[in-house]
Amino acid sequence: MNIFRLAGDMTHLLSILTLLLKIQATRSCRGISLKTQELYALVFVCRYLDLFVRWVSLYNTVMKVVFLLSSFTIIYLMRFHPSIRYTYDKQQDTFRVVFVLVPAAVLAIVIHQDWSIIEVLWTFSIYLEAVAILPQLVMLQRGQNIDNLTGNYVFLLGAYRALYLLNWIYRFFTEPAYRQWIVWVAGLVQTAIYGDFFYYYLQSWQHNSKLQLPS
Repeated sequence: MNIFRLAGDMTHLLSILTLLLKIQATRSCRGISLKTQELYALVFVCRYLDLFVRWVSLYNTVMKVVFLLSSFTIIYLMRFHPSIRYTYDKQQDTFRVVFVLVPAAVLAIVIHQDWSIIEVLWTFSIYLEAVAILPQLVMLQRGQNIDNLTGNYVFLLGAYRALYLLNWIYRFFTEPAYRQWIVWVAGLVQTAIYGDFFYYYLQSWQHNSKLQLPS
C-alpha cells in the first residue's frame, strides 16, 4: 500500500466520522441528503460482496466492515432515530435517484471486466459511487444554509477521491501490469463533479465566510 492510498482511506474515514459527529453533536441531520447516504450504502454492499469469500488483508477487511457499519448507522439515525429523523429535510432532498441508478446498472451490464454476478455488481458500485454525491450537492444548492460540518464532510469526500487519483497514477508508474480503466474513468468523473463545490469551499475558507453554492 502506498501513501496516497492510505491517505485516501483515512480521508474517507474522516469524512464519515465528521458526518457522524455533526449528527450526534447537533442532534440533527439537517442539510444531509438521505438519498446520497442510501446510494453509498448500496455502493458498499455491492462492492464488498466478497468480504467473506476472499481474504486480502486484515486492514482491508476492517475498513470494509467499518464503511458498511457506519453507512447503515447514518441511515438508521436519519430514518429511525426518535428525534433526529424529524430534522431530515425531505422537501429539499428531491433528486431522482433513478437518474443515477439506471445508467450505472446499464453501464455495469455492458462494460465490465468479467461476466460474473460479483464482478458486475462490483462494477456497478464503481459507476454508482461516481455520481452518488449528486443528491447531496443538489440539496446544498437548494438549501443555501450550509453549516461548517456539512461543508467539511462533502469536502473530505471529494478529497478522498482526489487522493485515490494520485494513488492510481503512482501505481501506473510503479506497477507495469496495473490497468483499471473502468475505475480510472469513473474516478475522474467523480472528482470532476466536485470541482464546483471545491471552488466555493476554498473561496469561503480563504475569505473566512459562510459557504454558499450558486442555485
